Formats: sequence, structure tokens, C-alpha cells
Amino acid sequence: MIYVENKDLVIPGQILADDEYYSGRGTFKENGKVCSSLMGLVSLRNKKLRVIPLKSKYVPKKGDVVIGKINDVRFSMWDVDINSPYSGILPAFEVFGREKKELNKVYDVGDVLFLRVVEVDEIKKAKLGLKGRGMGKFKGGIIVDIAPTKVPRLIGKKGSMINMIKDKTNCKIVVGQNGLVWVKGDEDMEQLTKNIIHLIEAEAHTSGLTNKIKNKLYLAIDGELPPEEVEEAEEEFVLEKPKLQNFKEELEQEEREEEEKKEKEDKPNIAEVIEELKRKNKNKKDNSLSYGDNSNNSFILNNK
Repeated sequence: MIYVENKDLVIPGQILADDEYYSGRGTFKENGKVCSSLMGLVSLRNKKLRVIPLKSKYVPKKGDVVIGKINDVRFSMWDVDINSPYSGILPAFEVFGREKKELNKVYDVGDVLFLRVVEVDEIKKAKLGLKGRGMGKFKGGIIVDIAPTKVPRLIGKKGSMINMIKDKTNCKIVVGQNGLVWVKGDEDMEQLTKNIIHLIEAEAHTSGLTNKIKNKLYLAIDGELPPEEVEEAEEEFVLEKPKLQNFKEELEQEEREEEEKKEKEDKPNIAEVIEELKRKNKNKKDNSLSYGDNSNNSFILNNK
């Protein structure tokens, strides 16, 4: 028998179900009962009970993608804040290989990077790397901090929530599994996106959230509600790997377009130059023909 429903808020020691249910993360078994070991939301799947904490710190795991900020530059590595009680390091060889360079000329204190957790040691220190699509340094934008457990709700089923926000605000958004989110766009849209992300974090446990966020986006941007509503599928709060987004290529493309635009403005209009040359050649040709005609006429008169 089960005493709670999916997404119920429970407290430590609260009995959740009898022995026929399995104990998962955030729960324990005592006297044939499954009990909660913390304050959080119930997650029930195939008779397995878990409790997702309302607030938690990120614990690094091998293969995770994270957003980190350079805290210190040492002789052969960078210290990186990965929004966790545990430290992160980016060794120089993960960036340069055997090549030797001055570290602070590549990444300096305050730089924000998109990284992958390469390995985690016995004291949870995370070794980080940049191998992978889209990894590297962010340029501009803002960082939004949310609870790591709310990351899947922000992403949505098959990316539905995050893609809806991107499409409506025209912002670039990269989500790290450590609860840090990078947002870049127009200043007003960045702030709107930040507010929307915090709203999703605060109301992640409520139903109908996708429609609520959609309505808020349309009202804020268009001044009216969307033409039709979309039914929201129920989702579990499972910390999954966000899909990698190749923001680095997008930023480089933006820079190339700006350079091409500048070059185009500096260069003369080719079509106008060609037309001018044609006009000059035509005038030259007309003058030549006129001179030839006069000579011929003079020759004929003299012969007469």
C-alpha cells in the first residue's frame, strides 16, 4: 500500500509505502516501511519510490556537462568553481596537450567555460576537460543559477520547455547539469529569460507549467495570449544530460557576419563601378566614331 502520491511534498521520517514498494534515492526502509530521508518531492516509477530534495548542491559525476568559472590560475592548471562543495580543476594538458603556453593568456580569472567532467577522484574533486562539441569559453551573456535537481524541468520533455523559451526570446541558452545556465540575447530578453527560468525552478512541482510559461512569454513579448494551448505531459524530475549545443560555432558565425558586413560597407559598390566604366568606354567610343565620320565626310567632299 502507498500513502503518498507522485510529486507530494514529504518530510524526513514520513512513511511513504509498505514493503511491496522499493526504496530509492532519498528514502530508507524500516520495519517493512519505505520512509523519506529528507524534505522533498515524491517520485514514483514502477513501484520504486524516490524523494527529490527541494534544494541540493551539485555532486560531480564523470561525463557530466557543466558550466564553470575560473577562480585561480596556477602553474599547470586552472581552479574552476562548478557550483558545488567539491572543487574542479582544468589541467593545462587537457587544453594544450604537450604544448606549453601561458595559461592566463588563454583563460583568466573570471572567465566562464562550458566543460565536461573527465573523472572524479575519491574525495569528489572533478577533473575537467574541453573535448566535445560546443565546449569552450562563453562570450558575453549572463549566468542564471538554479537548483541542479530542477535542470530536467527547465529542459522539458525532449527539450520542449527550453526550445520554447529560445524560440520566443531569440536567446542562446546553454544548460549545465550543475544548475548554471548561460543566456545571451538582447538585454531585455536576457532579463525576461532569467525571470522565466527562476519561475520554472520555483514551480517545477506544479502541473500545467508548460502552458503557464508559454502564456507568460507571449504576454511579455506580444502583449497577448497564444492562439492555442498545448497540453503538457507529466514528467519526472530525473537529472539527465542536457543536449550539447554548439554555441561556440554560433558565436564565431556571428563574428564572421559582422566582419563581412563591415568589409562590405568599406568596399565600393562593384555594380556602380562597372556601370561607370561602361559609361566611360561608351563615351570614348562615341567620340571616336564622331571623329571618324568627320574625316570621311571631308575626304568625300575633297574628291568631289
